[in-house]
Amino acid sequence: MKLLFTALVIALSIAGVPATAEAAPGKMTGGVKYDMPEWFKMSFLDLKDDLKDANAHGRQIMLFLHLEECPYCARMLNENFREGETREFIERHFDVIGIDIRGSRAVEWLDGHQYSELALAKMLKVYATPTIILIDHEGRTALRLDGFRKRQAFRQALDYVQQQAYRQESLTSFVAKQQQAPYRLRAEPMFRELTNFKGYRKPLAVMFEDKDCTDCDEFHDKVLKNPEVIPELSRFTVVRLDAYSDQPITDIDGKRTTPKQWVEQLGLTYRPGIVLFNEGKERARVDGMLYHFHFKELLRYVSGGYYKEFGSFSQYNAARRAELLQQGINIDYAQ
Repeated sequence: MKLLFTALVIALSIAGVPATAEAAPGKMTGGVKYDMPEWFKMSFLDLKDDLKDANAHGRQIMLFLHLEECPYCARMLNENFREGETREFIERHFDVIGIDIRGSRAVEWLDGHQYSELALAKMLKVYATPTIILIDHEGRTALRLDGFRKRQAFRQALDYVQQQAYRQESLTSFVAKQQQAPYRLRAEPMFRELTNFKGYRKPLAVMFEDKDCTDCDEFHDKVLKNPEVIPELSRFTVVRLDAYSDQPITDIDGKRTTPKQWVEQLGLTYRPGIVLFNEGKERARVDGMLYHFHFKELLRYVSGGYYKEFGSFSQYNAARRAELLQQGINIDYAQ
């Protein structure tokens, strides 16, 4: 922590922010140390060779892009890769390769270009960890998952790729055909009725749910109702749409569509999927599980117009983290 505080003071000084010796810095908690499972492929990170090897054994490639002490990565590994039927299914059908998005190892991508792990993550526009990229036998991306998935949702995604259903239909369409206990869309006081989004300039949060959502109850109970989230969410007009609905609506660009068509156009693969707009344009999205700290800061990033000042949410988040710690505010990433 002493080294962390020293680095923080230096960073703040460079940014022109005064750091007082008297200020007691806040603490960061919630990071989880983890290791890649020992059965992951021992790859030299030449993905063309990895693809040939996977094809020779009738498997496909899964890239697990992760970040050190990422709580979402640790939970994803524990719930899906450590034991049980899902692990067995993955071992049977996929070669899993771990890539540290801040790492320095050399990676030869499928097109022959070489990158460091860090540069590859930037090229792939990785904005959430874990990011999972499933590559088919031809070396094309069959499916990309940005963020955590629970076991049931993840297994559905794996089946979708392993059965090559991605060649004929979307993941949403594939999941809709599965037989499972339905989720009942819940009402919340902040939800507003709105079907015409054309030219909407104020902060707007459009949330997509459906009857097959496995994470919606947890998101409502632990995130939407969090006392730190509520004030940030109050700055938005929040609209919840049924992602299976054929109700006529008008999207932000003025196009006549339906929630079902709009969510497909947006390419959201997770429920609840949330798109955050401001000044009539998409500024950020949630396409994987977020705990309340990251969610509230994503809301602030959009409603406060910080996308104008920072090149990405990651850059904003680093500066915001330093600001909060300097103020003596503790940050827990895993709540």
